[in-house]
Amino acid sequence: MIIGSNIVERELHKEEKIKILLVFPVAFFIFGIIMELIDNGNVTNIISGINNIIFSPTILLTDFIKIGGIGAAFINSAIIGFLNLYLLKKYKMRINGLLIAAFMTVLGFSFIGKNILNILPIYLGGYLYTRYQKISVKDVILVIMFSTALAPLVSEIMFSGIIGNNFGIVVGLLVGTLIGFIITPLSAHMIKFHDGFNLYNIGFTAGIIGTVFASVLRVMDMNISPVRIVYEQNNIAIIIMLSFLFLYLMVVGFWINKNSGADYKKVLKYNGRTITDFTQLLGYGVTFFNMGLMGMLSLGYVFLVGGIVNGPVLAGIFTIVGFSAFGKHPKNCIPIVVGVVVIAAILGYDLSSTEIIITVLFSTTIAPIAGTYGVGIGVLAGMLHLAVVKNVGAIHGGINLYNNGFSGGIVAGFLVPIIDAFQKGGE
Repeated sequence: MIIGSNIVERELHKEEKIKILLVFPVAFFIFGIIMELIDNGNVTNIISGINNIIFSPTILLTDFIKIGGIGAAFINSAIIGFLNLYLLKKYKMRINGLLIAAFMTVLGFSFIGKNILNILPIYLGGYLYTRYQKISVKDVILVIMFSTALAPLVSEIMFSGIIGNNFGIVVGLLVGTLIGFIITPLSAHMIKFHDGFNLYNIGFTAGIIGTVFASVLRVMDMNISPVRIVYEQNNIAIIIMLSFLFLYLMVVGFWINKNSGADYKKVLKYNGRTITDFTQLLGYGVTFFNMGLMGMLSLGYVFLVGGIVNGPVLAGIFTIVGFSAFGKHPKNCIPIVVGVVVIAAILGYDLSSTEIIITVLFSTTIAPIAGTYGVGIGVLAGMLHLAVVKNVGAIHGGINLYNNGFSGGIVAGFLVPIIDAFQKGGE
């Protein structure tokens, strides 16, 4: 099949694309079982681990590997992955770059905040919105997948004790349903603020919603504050599995398009601004190759600074991998990363800390700024991003998992109009 830019690749049916993605939750599920057998000799502890994950407040940073164990954390992610692929298949969704980004992002964040209980009310709210508006469910699935960024608010209300236990469960379910109902119309308006220069648009929307809800709770003397529950040691088995999965994506890329390596340079020509769907522009072969390469580079960066591959870092890596189907590539990401690293080093932050590593990884949400305005502005944007992200978490109390998406929207909304004004003034 011939697509844009004279790229020739194997034609894929929708079922084949879903099977390619299905490898990830299947691998996670099997890996979780194997790790539990290695660590404990049986799988009975997985149930208690998943219970710990489900029945705990999950605000940032709550690492499911720490509170549930490696086996339970990977199986939780696998279950959520299976659920989302089922929905994509049931509603016959077109598997494009943004859907791949959504799937991988949800998969990653199922290690630090999303579980099968706290996402369901949000999905229900999205479904009720479609009934109210008399539109198809497939029109909102994408937004609802991303909107689970606010799943920790559901768990916080249900299980933190800020509201009476039984009443808290009811209120949590209602609030989650309300979020799913309102986020679709809100997200459509929020993109105007950053004009497509922040790839995590729902993260920005979720930040606004989270700030409103956190403010309401605080007025009622129900304070929400970020936490730090983080797995603090590397597990070589996790690293090996990730390496194989990213290599798998690159091999799949070559299977679909035997010239993926030669065609790859065409990816670097795009600035990444929304909408830059590599599956439509360059095909699935080059797209999957880019995803695998970006996964390897992300994992390599964590190694380079001596970091730990824990739940938050997994979320960061898989978000990069996902959005490498929808705007990200090395050329527009590296300047942002350099900006964050340089200012973090100047300010004396520990580059190997989980907090700085995930800031570096997630900062690539504003990669389109570097792609559009060049390396210098990209480095500046990365520096500004670190300053903003270090402060906005307190505003929503950690109930928005996509904190960097919120920060990226602020940075893009602030910086881009200024750059445009100076460029026009210099013409």
